[in-house]
Amino acid sequence: MKTIRLDENTKKNLLEDLLKRSPNNYDEYTDRVNGIITAVRKDGDKALFDFTKKFDGADISADNIRVTKEEIKEAYSLVAPALIDIIRKALVNIENYHSKQKQYSWFDSTEDGTILGQKVTPMSCVGVYVPGGKAAYPSSVLMNIMPAKVAGVGKIVMVTPPGKDGKVNPGTLVAANEAGADEIYKVGGAQAIAALAYGTESIPKVDKIVGPGNIYVALAKKAVYGHVSIDSIAGPSEILVLADETANPRFVAADLLSQAEHDELASAILVTTSEELAAKVSVEVDKFVAELSRSEIMQKSLDNYGYILIADSMKEAIETANDIASEHLEIVTRDPFMVMTKIRNAGAIFIGEYSSEPLGDYFAGPNHVLPTNGTAKFFSPLSVDDFIKKSSIIAYSREALEPIHKDIIKFAEAERLTAHANSIKVRFED
Repeated sequence: MKTIRLDENTKKNLLEDLLKRSPNNYDEYTDRVNGIITAVRKDGDKALFDFTKKFDGADISADNIRVTKEEIKEAYSLVAPALIDIIRKALVNIENYHSKQKQYSWFDSTEDGTILGQKVTPMSCVGVYVPGGKAAYPSSVLMNIMPAKVAGVGKIVMVTPPGKDGKVNPGTLVAANEAGADEIYKVGGAQAIAALAYGTESIPKVDKIVGPGNIYVALAKKAVYGHVSIDSIAGPSEILVLADETANPRFVAADLLSQAEHDELASAILVTTSEELAAKVSVEVDKFVAELSRSEIMQKSLDNYGYILIADSMKEAIETANDIASEHLEIVTRDPFMVMTKIRNAGAIFIGEYSSEPLGDYFAGPNHVLPTNGTAKFFSPLSVDDFIKKSSIIAYSREALEPIHKDIIKFAEAERLTAHANSIKVRFED
């Protein structure tokens, strides 16, 4: 891995380099994505079926686009019972964690007849996109569906691309059924996002679309935002390990590669105050790459976006971590909880040498759908909050309004909004 001593120029160049990975920089795909969306909006199911044949090689029609109970039953027979058991254990943890995020309506009243409050309402219908193709990620199915379920969403619609045989990965189907998906459709790519955003003869329009996908999916979500809500525009995965001389170099190297194996655009960064640790981690990384599968992807990821950064002090190391605002941040230092209190920007924070990133990906309970590409400075992990709406409640009696009605009239008149002022005046004409 590239080893660099930190300074202001190093940091500036690094941040610019990492931002190149953002989906916002892939404008050459925009026209193609917009063409797909326009076709689906205009031709509905026909466009869906044509695109599915073109991109996935599958013959999908109105008769087989929706996954049946028989297909779900078949999926259970094809998935190892041990994996089904693990999925169920993970779901318990995910549900328990997200249940603590629930918000409730509240009202506050006074004796003069004023009632103010906030009404919390679950969304009626949400869409969950699940990638298919080369890999299947049942864990992402759980993470996207469960917070919606906890929030009380009325209908959860899942879409995922089929294989050439017209079938969906059995692990994906089992995870969706266990988590509580109401409807599952065999369609992927930008065309699936368009179908969820506008509706077709087969697929209902939803209020919000969540879930990761390739660049076409990311740009499609960006294009339909406003017609529906979305969770975020997800970029490639990333990890930053913040460590001092007490860290185990073999553990650190293993954790860096846990994200580098995702994608050639994935980022794996170690920020450390120890030159000795830096050297040992680099050696361990090379050993692991030589013996693990997906070594070609890992090596390209490390060559492009892998860094070992040496800081002069822990203060500088923490500032760098906050500037990068990584999706996953591991803290492996002498006093990791103290360091954690100084972290402002991170999607998920893993504390201590036995809290490695895959623990969060699969089992601990917190959501693994996290902000990427520095957006942890203003975005949060997917949560129950993403699947609710809040309405303000205002109720005044005449007795409550009378003492303040002239103030409201004057405020409205100051803005030259006479109809606003009149709406208050008419209530006190007598």
